[in-house]
Amino acid sequence: MANDRAKKLLALALIFGLVFALAACSGGGSTAGEDQGAAKKEPAGETPKEESQPANPDEPGWKADTSPITFDWYLNFSWFPNKWGVDPTSQYVTKKTGVDINFIVPAGNENEKLNTMIASGKLPDFITLGWYEDGVQAMIDGGLVLPLNELAEQYDPYFFKVADPAKLSWYTKDDGNVYAYPNASSSPKDFEKYSREYTSNQTFVVRKDMYEALGKPDMRTPEGFLNALKAAKEKFPDVNGQPLIPIGLHEFSETGNYSLEGYLQNFLAIPMEKDGKLYDRVTDPEYIRWLKTFRKAEEEGLLAKDIFIDKRPQMEEKIAQGRYFAMLYQRSDFAAQQNVLYANDPNSVYIAVDGPANSNMDPPTLAGPGISGWTVTLISKDVKDKERAIRFLTYLISEEGNKDLYLGEKGVTYDTIDGKDQFKPEALELLNKDRSAFDKQYGASYTFWMLMDTNMNLQWAPPSVEPAKQLEDWTKGKTKSFSQFDQINPTGNSEEGIANTKIAQLWGKTLPKLLLAKTDEEFDKLFDEFLKKREEAGYEKVRAYQQQKYEENVKRLEEFLK
Repeated sequence: MANDRAKKLLALALIFGLVFALAACSGGGSTAGEDQGAAKKEPAGETPKEESQPANPDEPGWKADTSPITFDWYLNFSWFPNKWGVDPTSQYVTKKTGVDINFIVPAGNENEKLNTMIASGKLPDFITLGWYEDGVQAMIDGGLVLPLNELAEQYDPYFFKVADPAKLSWYTKDDGNVYAYPNASSSPKDFEKYSREYTSNQTFVVRKDMYEALGKPDMRTPEGFLNALKAAKEKFPDVNGQPLIPIGLHEFSETGNYSLEGYLQNFLAIPMEKDGKLYDRVTDPEYIRWLKTFRKAEEEGLLAKDIFIDKRPQMEEKIAQGRYFAMLYQRSDFAAQQNVLYANDPNSVYIAVDGPANSNMDPPTLAGPGISGWTVTLISKDVKDKERAIRFLTYLISEEGNKDLYLGEKGVTYDTIDGKDQFKPEALELLNKDRSAFDKQYGASYTFWMLMDTNMNLQWAPPSVEPAKQLEDWTKGKTKSFSQFDQINPTGNSEEGIANTKIAQLWGKTLPKLLLAKTDEEFDKLFDEFLKKREEAGYEKVRAYQQQKYEENVKRLEEFLK
């Protein structure tokens, strides 16, 4: 269901400014292959050790024991390529805390790997995944993860000094426990405080030189959009001997396509609720109008077959080649490729422009930071050392840990310059020029982003520079917090959860067919069939569940502002 995918987008859009520029984010003591490094995993359960002294609630617990220990950490992101311990920043953290990390990254389908681990009943010490994944609740329901609050009470009460009360409250389950802690999370008070600085990742971009050569066409209307794509294909049929791709989108998955769901709906400023009732965005006339515009683009030969089959690696390669004229895409997902284009020719980069709009030409309502964050991290019941695990997590969410993982080690990656702690000039130059090389050489700027606090980070973050600056600045003032719509989808094996999964998969099969329909009449027929099957799958029950959760969210968020 498009709405479901839209909610997932809200999490991804939180990585404003610097998050997904980590498209080269890193892994640890194993290569980014499935189960690599697993041989290092110690037996499940706690390793026998001497009783430590009771933790001081006013002191960071990790300081009580800095002896060597290695934790296995599962990251549910197959694109995560780096290793812990090969760069100065992770080496510094290990030297300081005694903690080494062996990252386990799936080689193929993330959910298949995660589901296999859950079914086995055995999990690595730490697990990080998107908060929107069904696996989060499955691990909690299966008793496979430990309550962070109970671990903190027993081993590290300092946790409660550094953890955000609003985030703890947001992630508190019905049993009163907190099993997951988010990264890149912004509470309602954070949004009030930092909203002027917040950006969105949701952008409509065009290749600068081509766009200007076409006279900067207005692409906000269906007619202008199609005319611009057609003109680009005619004027620039090839890019360095390869066919131009008029429009690029996120990859298609079994449940749909981000670009053609939440992104497009947000650009069209389609509301997510009306008068306190959730609004069915997928049936909105403006949305249908623009889906038919994309169908028309396919009819006119403007949708390359590549967009239906390419995955992120193939798209990154084509972005680096400048083969797309326009993209409805997450800007930080192509930050590294943007830098390549900028180094070759500043005029060949992608710039954000006004994209698809509704009939009233209302400004877009782009997803900004929300309280759910981007990912959540949990601690397994099989963790080899509960005490060290919660103390290390506490360190990671604290200001000290965030500063270490953002700025790195003083004198190596940063210094106090003009009275402010900031990156050394040579480190900053590499960060702005080549993110992947920076990750390998320095490992700072949240190369290891699992528990980053993107609000805390604002005190250290350098000013944005081109080519990223234009993309970021374009989104300022257009961002909205959609926290009230987070975590409202039913999951797991409940009746509503099963129905929700069926509907999402049904939409995933229907969406490409809509674009490939030969006529608008065939589009309408396919869409009506989708709506009928959606009802049969249990849509009303799913909607009732979502409405209840939404209303609960609204009340909780109002409490946070008191």
